[in-house]
Amino acid sequence: MGRLDSYSRGMFKRRMRRIIAGLLTITVGFVTWSVVVTILLRFLAPPASALMIERRIDSWRSGQKHSSQYKWVDLDRIAMPIASAVIASEDQNFLHHHGFDWGAIQRAIDHDENSKRLRGASTLTQQTAKNLFLWPGRTWVRKALEAYFTVLLEACWDKRRILETYLNIVEFGDGVYGVEAASQRYFHKAADRLTPEDAATLAAVLPNPHRLRANAPSAYVRERQHWILQQMQQLDPVALR
Repeated sequence: MGRLDSYSRGMFKRRMRRIIAGLLTITVGFVTWSVVVTILLRFLAPPASALMIERRIDSWRSGQKHSSQYKWVDLDRIAMPIASAVIASEDQNFLHHHGFDWGAIQRAIDHDENSKRLRGASTLTQQTAKNLFLWPGRTWVRKALEAYFTVLLEACWDKRRILETYLNIVEFGDGVYGVEAASQRYFHKAADRLTPEDAATLAAVLPNPHRLRANAPSAYVRERQHWILQQMQQLDPVALR
């Protein structure tokens, strides 16, 4: 009986060692892959984002036709107002935080405790990490991965590259990704010709690009556009470049 118990314990330990070794191998492989890809994407335009791929898979599963518009343009070919507008709308501390806006997070927690509606506190870096690498959702695993990729982006990229990538992959409507595609779709002009009013309208639909429309703005979108234009005046345009 003692030999059997000893043998069982030995088998258990060997299995645990194999499991731990396997988990370590997977973790090291994932970290290595993610670091290499993140460094490469600092210099290369992504051919697609995880969000674009996820949307296409969803449409394929549902049997619906899916068309997408996506064209990467460098930040120098994007009008300054749209950079100001998304920062004013989504993350006014973008230039000063390191990926997480703790003040905004605390305000969101306080708001959620006193309201049935959830209030977001994601920074532009977090949104870029989510759109570029991950899938939509609110699970703890996805949130943990979002935090990991947020730290990775802040460590490997500068603010200019984060902003440039965000502006190129963010969703402005069904199948419309990035400011160049949105500018052509809704205003029939290139992204470097967007006016402050155009830019504020695009930024106004970001909270829900599937319901809110830049080419047929509702009263809510108009109200947000007006607020964003006011906030844009408080930003330093030189610092954004």
